[in-house]
Amino acid sequence: MSRMQWKKLLSAKRLGSDSPGTISAERSPFQRDFDRVIFSGAFRRLQNKTQVFPLVQEDYVRTRLTHSLETSSIGRSLGTAAGAFLKENYDLGDAQVSDVGAIVATAALCHDIGNPPLGHAGEEAIRYWFTHSDVAKELKSELLSEQALDFELYEGNAQGFRVLSVLEMSDQCGGMQLTNAALGSFAKYPALSSSLIKPPGVAGKKFNFFHSEKDLFAEVASNCGLIEYAPYSYARHPLAYLVEAADDIAYLAVDFEDGARLGMISQDEIESRYLELLPDPAAASHLKDIVNPVRRTEYLRALVIGALVREASQVFCRNCEEFLAGGVGKPLTEMLSCTPQLKELRARSVELIYNHRKVAEIIGAGFEMVSGMLDIFVPCVNELAEEKLGRGKASYRSRRMGAMVLGIADCLNDSEWCADPYARLLTVMDFISGMTDSYAVSIYRKLKGITL
Repeated sequence: MSRMQWKKLLSAKRLGSDSPGTISAERSPFQRDFDRVIFSGAFRRLQNKTQVFPLVQEDYVRTRLTHSLETSSIGRSLGTAAGAFLKENYDLGDAQVSDVGAIVATAALCHDIGNPPLGHAGEEAIRYWFTHSDVAKELKSELLSEQALDFELYEGNAQGFRVLSVLEMSDQCGGMQLTNAALGSFAKYPALSSSLIKPPGVAGKKFNFFHSEKDLFAEVASNCGLIEYAPYSYARHPLAYLVEAADDIAYLAVDFEDGARLGMISQDEIESRYLELLPDPAAASHLKDIVNPVRRTEYLRALVIGALVREASQVFCRNCEEFLAGGVGKPLTEMLSCTPQLKELRARSVELIYNHRKVAEIIGAGFEMVSGMLDIFVPCVNELAEEKLGRGKASYRSRRMGAMVLGIADCLNDSEWCADPYARLLTVMDFISGMTDSYAVSIYRKLKGITL
């Protein structure tokens, strides 16, 4: 099988643009990518989306926004360390060491940008609704089987690619027109939902683009020179492993810290777990001088992140040839010397944090909330579209409820959209997935007549 080349993998060409990407010393295209994401509306909405603790009143606890910024910071460190190695050993074309760091930082910044409200519960609610509700069962008869899979297996990762390539800056082809390198690195699961041949190992666990964006991702894959296993099924961009590692390091180390701040984890346990992750516990010698428990936790967490970043970047560099051949099938965090301790930390997080009653209660309510909005909005939008096609008359309820869907007025003026049930369903998913947690709660309460 062919081998990927760094010169292509670091493509500065922008999706949807005919202008060739040029790398300049003062501000590279990859730095511009980062700035475009930071100033986007989709990124700002992450400030009110769940990381672990939904609708929490504690100011300190992280949201998706702070998690994404922290993940991006870790990603920049990983990418810059890898970039120094790559510059010495491979032809990177015009790209510099800092460019590799900027690419990983940008991809990490966007890694949760497509997540619906209430985090993974929102994704599960959409999947469950599409496979169990009577409305969805009737709708599926109008969809191609491969289109239906986009919703049966609904993925925030695929919604994220749609946000970046279509929904943000929707007036231009390619949406935000990020570089191919950034978009390739963003895609941890570079395949369609219906791909019969998936990328090997962890890259094949999920999917990263809907059928509506498959040709846009094919353009990214072609420009980056990704290995193609089958139509619309590709090897991961090697830098996607660094993006994944940045996310893993951020949530494993930081969710535990948040759990301790909320009293779910004892101070003794968090300190012992962090110390187990340090290759040399003597590195934490300053701990004896710190009395404040919050400061002790912050100090140890910083040491842990630094140690994990150093080893993960070293593992990436040692296995670079395998990444280029598409042959590495597991995350970097499962290739570290402290992998057993990380697995124990993850297990304790599940036990003490993710399954905590306070979290479960709100997530359970959120599950019903997302399902309830789909029950309301999908039939309303379909009725409005059918009326535009002259196939019936929309009810008063559908007119009022459907008018709440963002952008519906423009969509109803498009006869092709009206005739396409897949496009109509995507529009509803775009609206719901773009909601912040508090906005989703507010609009659902209004829909149900709880508040006005």
